[in-house]
Amino acid sequence: MRNPLFLVILITVLILIDFYIYHVLKTLVQGASNGTKSSVGLIYWALCIMSLSSFLLFPYISNPYFKQYIFSIGIGWVLTQIFMVLFFLVDDLRRGAFWTMGQAASIAGAKFMNTEKGIPRSTFLSWMGVGLSSTLFLSLLYGFGNKYNYKLIKKKLALKGLPLAFKGFKVIHISDIHSGSLKDKAAVLKGIELIEKQNADLVLFTGDLVNDRATEMHDWMDVFGKIKAPHGVYSTLGNHDYGDYVKWDTVEEKKQNLEALKQVHHNLGWRLLMNENISIEKNGEKIKIVGIENWGAKARFPKYGKMDLAMQGVSKEDIVILMSHDPSHWEAEVIPKYSSVQLTLSGHTHGMQFGLENPYFKWSPVQWVYKQWAGIYDNKDQQLYVNRGFGFLGYPGRVGILPEITLIELT
Repeated sequence: MRNPLFLVILITVLILIDFYIYHVLKTLVQGASNGTKSSVGLIYWALCIMSLSSFLLFPYISNPYFKQYIFSIGIGWVLTQIFMVLFFLVDDLRRGAFWTMGQAASIAGAKFMNTEKGIPRSTFLSWMGVGLSSTLFLSLLYGFGNKYNYKLIKKKLALKGLPLAFKGFKVIHISDIHSGSLKDKAAVLKGIELIEKQNADLVLFTGDLVNDRATEMHDWMDVFGKIKAPHGVYSTLGNHDYGDYVKWDTVEEKKQNLEALKQVHHNLGWRLLMNENISIEKNGEKIKIVGIENWGAKARFPKYGKMDLAMQGVSKEDIVILMSHDPSHWEAEVIPKYSSVQLTLSGHTHGMQFGLENPYFKWSPVQWVYKQWAGIYDNKDQQLYVNRGFGFLGYPGRVGILPEITLIELT
């Protein structure tokens, strides 16, 4: 909003799209009753005005939770319109091609025959665009109700050479709490209770406790402080934990925020691993838990993590579970350089909080950015599990990709 020219261009483009779609909708309902025509026009323009208003008023809204909903509805409607326009443009190009061929045939003295039967393709394509776009918009609205609909996913993972003492050892893996986005304590407590019911031996959290500021956790200490396990709760940092997405008054203020967040982990009873490792012992046998600071292979994410430091004291015979927030780290550095890391646990992607999943099929737009984005992946004796996230960020909802609590049983 700081660039007035950009704002003017954006508003102009949005208004042109509004009128283009309205013209197509008028054509589609031209045979309907006057009441239907009026209703369609009223609903459409109400959504357009609401979307445009959300962008104009967004900088002046102080309530962060209200901001999330307003912005999500506005963006959702714009995406819906873009989806519609794609269908309508295909139809317009198709009709333009037919018109051109007709004109060419007329000039040549021949007849151009339109062989369409039944529902004209033009009507079919336009209605398909309206139907699919409306489904997209309604699914985004429906997703608001899924943001606290926690899903427990159970996985048995085989680690080569696992000590017998750790056979059946249960690990809870959670990631991406984003406490600054949470609001409903009662709903979040249901997720914590689900964690407690699993009676896990160990809990591992793979980063993004907050959106930006350590103070976001003030009202949530009593909730997440309930997470306990006999062999401890261990954590690491995600990209949002460093405060990189906030404009701080001074460099010192940013440093203080990170130190305050480290203290939050300590006060929760969580052992924060900052490029270091720790042994988990059971019946005289042990496995290694390694925690690395955020390390992303994507250019826009800083590489705070230092695997050489984190792996100090780890031998080739050790069974190693690595906590690394960003899953792109696995292929970029873990696989080529650290073959002793048998299991890497990550989060970060949230599964984009939007997609489709069933036992045979898994899809989300985030897969166009992250090759490993949800669930289990393997490369020879190395495995990666990407948690879909406990919380949410930006869009206050989830469509198809539910908030996740993972229960891993080592075998």
